[in-house]
Amino acid sequence: MRVGRGLLDAQSARFASLDPMLPAVPEPPDGDVLTAALPDGTRVAGVVHHQVHEPASMSRLWSATEVWEMTPLLGAAGGRGMDALLRSWRRMMDRVGSVEPDSACVLTWPSRDAEATKALLDHGLVPLSTIAVRRDPGGRDNGPPPTLRIRRATPHDLEAVLQLALAELHYSSLVGSTVARPEAVALKRRTLRDRLASNGPTWLAERDGIAVALAECAIVSSEPGNWTSTRLPHGRWGYVNCLSVLPGARGSGIGQQLMAFAHRELRRLGTVGTYLYYNPPNPLSSVFWPRQGYRPLWTVWEVRPAFALR
Repeated sequence: MRVGRGLLDAQSARFASLDPMLPAVPEPPDGDVLTAALPDGTRVAGVVHHQVHEPASMSRLWSATEVWEMTPLLGAAGGRGMDALLRSWRRMMDRVGSVEPDSACVLTWPSRDAEATKALLDHGLVPLSTIAVRRDPGGRDNGPPPTLRIRRATPHDLEAVLQLALAELHYSSLVGSTVARPEAVALKRRTLRDRLASNGPTWLAERDGIAVALAECAIVSSEPGNWTSTRLPHGRWGYVNCLSVLPGARGSGIGQQLMAFAHRELRRLGTVGTYLYYNPPNPLSSVFWPRQGYRPLWTVWEVRPAFALR
């Protein structure tokens, strides 16, 4: 969809006033166009993309199977514009007709936009996920204590890595957007096998020779034209896909020690910072990640099932 440059520029300016780390607003993706008018004549728009994930898709581990995702184009309208656009979206969903329970309406919006937050809550959406960022502060750390061994995971560690990843998936399915699907074990095993075979930046923490924690990471470049540039400033970023500590080892500082090590190694690989997704309803993540220097940049708002949008 092509939209007026003025609408994109106004939204970019508003985003910059909310949070200087937000990138400029790009052209929206293709999809169904929604429009709405405010009482003063201001017009806002949105693009809704409909997708059905295949049963063998990894996306179904953190997403509903059928998703309507909207990209709002509010210009400078703020909360009033979001409210009007969500009303238009509700009318569109009425026209869709019957919707399966395993479905969702989703949108991603700057975390610091309190005006829009009220409108989103009023329409039944909840903040299930947050994209949080940590700028690398530099400096040195003392490394892990002698009782904890941290090392790079190898293909021989697949089963230990899988066990830790599934422990994180199970817990997250209780407190966030993750869904524990019957296919989860096979999907995770396949993905982790490929990650380890390619020597992706993945580390295990061992205590008394037993793997008790996992940090599965990646290197991502935010550059003009790619998806990451719509979420992060340009540069080479570390991505923390999964941090998992076995239940019996939680609360002992292992997660903090492992992430301090991972941050140092990712910095050595030339990253300007790191980012990750965590679930605000998660009582562990919502405390742990801010303590490691992360703060919200974007919030992913969802309502499940899709017909529950108000």
